[in-house]
Amino acid sequence: LVASGLCALLYYEMLPGIPLPGAGLRRIAFVKNILIGLGWSFAVGPLSNNGLFFFQTMFISALSLLSDVADFEIDRSRDVKTAAVIAGIPAVSTIAAIIFAALLTFVWYKNPALPAEGAPTITFFGQLGELRDVDRLFLGHAFQIALLEDDELTRPVRLAIAAHTPADAAWRAAIDAQISDYEAADDAYFRARAGDLRDLRERVLRHLHGVAEDRLAPGAIVLADDLAPSQFLAADWDRGGGIALSGGSPSSHVAILARARGVPMVVGLAALPEGHGEAILDGRSGLLVLSPGEGQRARLSEAAAAHHAAAVRAAGFLTRPAVTADGVAIRVLVNIGDPSDVERIAVATCDGVGLMRTEFLFRDGRPMPGEEEQYRAYRRVLEWAQGRPVTIRTLDAGGDKPIRGYTPEAEANSFLGVRGLRLSLARPEVFRVQLRALARAATHGALKVMWPMVTAPGELAAAAALFDAELAALRAAGIAAARPALGMMVEVPYPALMPQAFAAAAFFSVGSNDLQQYLAAAARDNAAVAPLAEAVVPGVIELIRGLAAFGGERGLDVSICGDLASDTRHTGDLLRAGLRSLSVAPAALGHVKAAIAESRL
Repeated sequence: LVASGLCALLYYEMLPGIPLPGAGLRRIAFVKNILIGLGWSFAVGPLSNNGLFFFQTMFISALSLLSDVADFEIDRSRDVKTAAVIAGIPAVSTIAAIIFAALLTFVWYKNPALPAEGAPTITFFGQLGELRDVDRLFLGHAFQIALLEDDELTRPVRLAIAAHTPADAAWRAAIDAQISDYEAADDAYFRARAGDLRDLRERVLRHLHGVAEDRLAPGAIVLADDLAPSQFLAADWDRGGGIALSGGSPSSHVAILARARGVPMVVGLAALPEGHGEAILDGRSGLLVLSPGEGQRARLSEAAAAHHAAAVRAAGFLTRPAVTADGVAIRVLVNIGDPSDVERIAVATCDGVGLMRTEFLFRDGRPMPGEEEQYRAYRRVLEWAQGRPVTIRTLDAGGDKPIRGYTPEAEANSFLGVRGLRLSLARPEVFRVQLRALARAATHGALKVMWPMVTAPGELAAAAALFDAELAALRAAGIAAARPALGMMVEVPYPALMPQAFAAAAFFSVGSNDLQQYLAAAARDNAAVAPLAEAVVPGVIELIRGLAAFGGERGLDVSICGDLASDTRHTGDLLRAGLRSLSVAPAALGHVKAAIAESRL
């Protein structure tokens, strides 16, 4: 018995190379060896002298150990074989969106079962109004608010209820017809909006039946066909987590929200089997690993430590000025897609706003925003900035951002069609309203206005003339207004190659996303050719080098606001190309500052 115990200690506790995981399994093996030794002592002990018996027991214990190790290796190989690695399309792929390391709870998101049809008709429109009031707290639900206020959608519901159709059945029939129309649209953007409609359908039905809204488990990887915007907004993403969708789109509303929060997201995954309890989600490579094996876990653990250390280190740079290793100061600004984004950004951590998108005001399904609504939104961000520069881009519609009733329908190639500044100049009645709001907002801070998708020098002159006309009209009416710096995005190869033709611009900001796709002749929303955009990065950096040199000669500020600015793999290259101003995603702010500190010019 003593010999058996000593062998168990030797093999299971004192030799670190034995690949048996966990103290629990080692203790079980220890007890098992004791029992083996006890049985051996009763069977063979009376026939052997003490010395021989000791070595016989050690031999049996060794055989038991080898059996345990072999069983473990077989189980481990079987575990690896059952693991599944599924590839999709990265929807949120910035540095901050990568979860290399966290083994997260794996949940299947499904709408809760609703009671049978037949909700009381009298409560329908009262609850619809309640839902609309709640939605006003979230600008992200603007599309749903517009639908709830649309008579074309609610009139058939009212008529059906008046004809004694149950309220829930009337609502479902009306909204399902709208969903079918959106799903059948040629444009990917409109098809993506079908997810918003399905979300609205379920939310109204839950209100009708008194079913509570779902809450996603904090820190979970959510696996679903699609995820509703309201579900995303209700989740606590501060505790980690990710999104893996078999459907979805990189341009969907949820993808926009996830990108702003730095939540890793992969869409377009193949049909996914159930029965997996854990998963790894890599938002950069677009991979979902189901039931990872021991080898994958080990690699993940190492990556986890590195990722955590990098995140902690990056957080330490947030409040520091951005300075290279050889002492060159760099301005780091943030990109925002909605005024509410600034609520999660400490103003002291950045040098201002390098890109404020205005498409949030013009989301599909909403009426065109008026001057006052736009003015309040712009003023809010300028006041938050406390004197730091805020660059607001005029409406950049078209391409992958169509707006029904505003952008041209059925363009053969919308990325090469009427979009950006081209569209604004073609629709001056909408453009003038935005220019008036911007001129008024300019009195509240260091505003800079940026024209998107500029192709020809004449477009600069035309846009400036419209701005000056609206500014003069405001002043004539006694309304406070000012003329901010008027600059342009460099997204088209021509201005990047011949910046001297566009010297009338007050500043240049490189829109690397479009510039890459035009240089690569590869649409960025086409997963089959999207990797080609990375192949042309060296060419983009060479164009930036020429722009920066021209800006230095003429005293023009040259910066970058595309996704390339947030990619720390290229931070040093961008700085050595001559850039001294980067505008990045809020989630990448600390990481980029850390990369700057490591760069030498």
